[in-house]
Amino acid sequence: MGGCHSYPSAKKADSKTLQLSDISDEKLGINNNILEERPYLQQQNVSQQISYTDMVALTVLPPGVDQAEWLASNTVAFFKHINLFSSALSEFCTPSTCPTACGPGDTVYVWTDDHGRKLKCSAPLYFDYAMSYIQELLTDEEVFPTKAGSVFPTGFVFLVQKVFLLFFRTLAHIYCSHYRETLALGLHPHLNTLFAHLTLFCQQHSLLDPEDTEPMQDLITALGQQA
Repeated sequence: MGGCHSYPSAKKADSKTLQLSDISDEKLGINNNILEERPYLQQQNVSQQISYTDMVALTVLPPGVDQAEWLASNTVAFFKHINLFSSALSEFCTPSTCPTACGPGDTVYVWTDDHGRKLKCSAPLYFDYAMSYIQELLTDEEVFPTKAGSVFPTGFVFLVQKVFLLFFRTLAHIYCSHYRETLALGLHPHLNTLFAHLTLFCQQHSLLDPEDTEPMQDLITALGQQA
């Protein structure tokens, strides 16, 4: 499969952020960043993205490239970026701070196991299930073949859609429950760029249904206006 994409570093102008000490005296409750006014929609925050990133060039299918190959290589790349980003915030996402895997508003994500049973679990457990499931798929040669001449399985696009839904939910939870920590660590330009890239890629390749993205549509629209 092809290589993975990466983003350049944020400019110094993007680095004026809160420090962790700035929030240490605040009372951080359960899922503490679910505020009536979503801070990630504030103009000074939504405008922060990594400069000189051509999102269209990163998402469209290049001429002569097989679509399944393009989907596969980008799935691997997004997994690396999102897994790395969520790992940077893992100390803030615990069963006590995030007893449910929530998104914006009243959205709660429920894991479905191999037997079809729906499991309501804490956010760290849900996203551990998600990343483990995706990693298992990516390392399965029957699903994501790496040898030249290999054929992608029937239903490959369906699996990719499921993976990107899990990617989307991971970033939605970060925005809704850990955005203040993201600000404090100076990671919000990277988060905005990663989310904008993910949603544009999904739009280009019809990977998510409107009802999947609707809870974050306000942010998707706001980020699109920054392009």
